[in-house]
Amino acid sequence: ATPRAADEVVLSADTTVALGRRILGKPSDEKEAAEFLLALGGRRHRVLTCVAVASASGIQCKDSVSTVKFKRLGDAELNAYLASGDWRGKAGGYAIQGPAGAFVPWIQGSYSAIMGLPLYETAALLSGAGVAVREGWT
Repeated sequence: ATPRAADEVVLSADTTVALGRRILGKPSDEKEAAEFLLALGGRRHRVLTCVAVASASGIQCKDSVSTVKFKRLGDAELNAYLASGDWRGKAGGYAIQGPAGAFVPWIQGSYSAIMGLPLYETAALLSGAGVAVREGWT
């Protein structure tokens, strides 16, 4: 890794999906994506996103936990979604901002955190690191 200069700020975030005590990472293939999506169907699950900012003052972290309800998918919906490939590289096999958003009737928490970057928490961390996040707002 390249060392960070004293005046640089580094932002990092990651998201995971938890169904009960089971962590649903990024599916390795279409079969695993189908397993994840079928397991989520008709149930609520948690989406946990942590954001970290490293600056001259150290590393600060904030997390966001949201709850998402996923509808039960019929065979045609599931197969069409899998064929889209949108599940690739997505925790739990879906992204709420993509086509799978149509499978989510209810959320509690932060939509931006479910997408992968909790904006409120990120702005607070960046402000704390001396980054002008609201510069130019009117």
